[in-house]
Amino acid sequence: MRSEVLYLALIVGAFTWAFRYVPLRANLDNIRPGGALSRFLAATGPAAIAALFVAEVMPLLQRPVADQGPLVAGVVAVVLTFGWRKSAVMATLCGALAYGAVVWVQGV
Repeated sequence: MRSEVLYLALIVGAFTWAFRYVPLRANLDNIRPGGALSRFLAATGPAAIAALFVAEVMPLLQRPVADQGPLVAGVVAVVLTFGWRKSAVMATLCGALAYGAVVWVQGV
């Protein structure tokens, strides 16, 4: 293995650990609700979700249009469910269910 890859993996791993560990252990009582740190912490979750979504969807978009059914069904289910219930958990479950259902129907 090349040393550059190992260094990159160690750096990314350290920052991933820090982003998960530090907010749990830090005393956040003195943070102003409209302050820069408060806005940064509030934006970290949606930014991470968006990055993971893009990383997962990009390879799927390289497939032929005829194979996009599960992706489209999952995304539409997530958007509609979140718009209806305002619950990320429910939207995620419905998106996974719709994706799986379309894959199952296409395989039958």
